[in-house]
Amino acid sequence: MIDQKTLTPRAWAELGLLSLIWGGSFLSIRIALDEIPFVTSVAYRVGFAALALWCVVLWRGGRIPRAPRLWGAFLVMGLLNNVLPFTLMAWGQLHVETGLTSILNAATAVFGVLVAALVFADERLTWARGVGVALGMLGVATAIGLHNFHHFDLRSLAQLAIIAGTICYAFAAAWARLKLKGLPPEIAAAGMLTGSSVIMVPAALLVDGVPTSLPSPGAILAVGYYALIATAFAYLLYYRVLAVAGAGNAMLCTLLVVPVAIPLGAWVRHEALPANAFLGFGILALGLIVLDGRLTRRLLSG
Repeated sequence: MIDQKTLTPRAWAELGLLSLIWGGSFLSIRIALDEIPFVTSVAYRVGFAALALWCVVLWRGGRIPRAPRLWGAFLVMGLLNNVLPFTLMAWGQLHVETGLTSILNAATAVFGVLVAALVFADERLTWARGVGVALGMLGVATAIGLHNFHHFDLRSLAQLAIIAGTICYAFAAAWARLKLKGLPPEIAAAGMLTGSSVIMVPAALLVDGVPTSLPSPGAILAVGYYALIATAFAYLLYYRVLAVAGAGNAMLCTLLVVPVAIPLGAWVRHEALPANAFLGFGILALGLIVLDGRLTRRLLSG
């Protein structure tokens, strides 16, 4: 008999901590973007996080992988899970509120189900998952604002860039299952972020040039937060929650970050989201609950 993954009190505490950390990352990124070009901000994020995680690997007695095939997999993983989504979302946040960015980010699980159904035979799209995906898509469209599909502007493009970032996350999850299965989490994360750095550091120098001045202390703290805490530490915490609670329970994090990100954006940056953003989040949340399946199974069995 296979043991079912459950959320113990400790797992709930760790899931809550992870949600708080990632919920704060949207605000910290936006603060840094006031002074740091978005390509450079992503280079800082992946570069400093990679250094921090390799320190953890060495401290734990781990070894740096040497197989060229594995480093090729790290490079692709870094492109799909960091370079493309971080860059798309950072640019998107220049034109979209932090709270709305967090809502659209919750669509990651919806696209993850679709990509997994295309790639893996054991994750086919059942009717229940199809309903969940449809609700998720409707929630995303509602959050963006159906009127924006008739009057396309820069803000609309920024929202689509954020959605494109979530699709990249979905493909990254499939790639990780195919190529990185069995690796210690800290080595997988460090290798991925190193692959990301190999791409982003030269890109930042090419696009933005060499930084000529230090940003303000507030921007430096923001970079430190989203690189070291919301990326390096958060990856380690996420893998721990994933191992203890399972993927279905870990998916709750995409919902829990939203009630953190929205108040932070309103408090610090005086953001006010339109009503359709909250309605869209509600529909999206319902879609994720259907995708999770546990509540619907209880209702049907009851």
